[in-house]
Amino acid sequence: MVEKWLVGGDIGGTTIKMAFINQNGEIISKWEIPTNINDGGKYIPVDIAKSIEQTLSKLGQEKQKLIGMGIGAPGPVNLRNGSIDVAVNLGWKNFPLRDLLEIETSLPVIVDNDANIAAIGEMWKGAGEGTKDLLCVTLGTGVGGGIIANGQIVHGINGAGGEIGHITSLIEGGAPCNCGKTGCIETIASATGIVRLMIEELSSTPTPSKLRDFHIQHQTLSSELVFKLANEGDELANKVIRKVTLYLGLALANLADGLNPEKIIIGGGVSKAGDALLVPLKEQFTRFAFPRVSQGLELAIATLGNDAGIIGGAWLVKRRLLNRYENIPLHL
Repeated sequence: MVEKWLVGGDIGGTTIKMAFINQNGEIISKWEIPTNINDGGKYIPVDIAKSIEQTLSKLGQEKQKLIGMGIGAPGPVNLRNGSIDVAVNLGWKNFPLRDLLEIETSLPVIVDNDANIAAIGEMWKGAGEGTKDLLCVTLGTGVGGGIIANGQIVHGINGAGGEIGHITSLIEGGAPCNCGKTGCIETIASATGIVRLMIEELSSTPTPSKLRDFHIQHQTLSSELVFKLANEGDELANKVIRKVTLYLGLALANLADGLNPEKIIIGGGVSKAGDALLVPLKEQFTRFAFPRVSQGLELAIATLGNDAGIIGGAWLVKRRLLNRYENIPLHL
């Protein structure tokens, strides 16, 4: 029997990551194309289809080699028709992504939120492998999340399940969030939130810090630099990390108390801090979580990096393929 491939995709504001993946979750070929946001992002489906054709040609394969495509996109997804309600950075509003991709690629397509498919990828082949109940939190420019219960992604009533980044952490006086609220955990624990907190500390206290020289010289501060100097004993940097892990630990503990997951996986650029993030985060999580919940739970750093989304997208297609024999359609 000729092996057929799954197509995984992950649409970002700068690049679109894509891959051909076999049914064991192994990447056959992966590549990226620029995200064309001209004219409200209307060319993205065409660009994706062309790149699939071009890569098949390079590999000497025909379209019949492909089973279908699973792809993640930013923003809430209408699970009934695979459209994107709104993705500001792409220019989309009520954008019929699934329908357009199916027309352009001639493949069955499944669309889900990008953070959800990253969580699925970690469940299938990453830090959550073998786990059916987990939370996946991505700490990047913003804070994303995916919740998996009994092996199924939690979408909620209108596709907004897993919006961990918009848990209110500061009831009063919090910073404005892109969602329109204030005090979201995204304004604290994201890479941009950590830098904002650091600048606030530098502006409000005379405490010595190596970061003060960077700030005075108008050099770019980064969350990576904050963690680096915290490891070196910088007092102000450590104060910021304590604040970040306090609020993030509280938010994750409250989620875990309601869901009782086996693992919480931390991904995104901020997670590259490793133990400098994980150790104080575990302390705060244990402080706030119901003891029985924390005793049965592991906090871990994600392992798939940028491949999580494309692997998760492929899994969506694989799951539908297996369910086909139960007369469950490939579409959601």
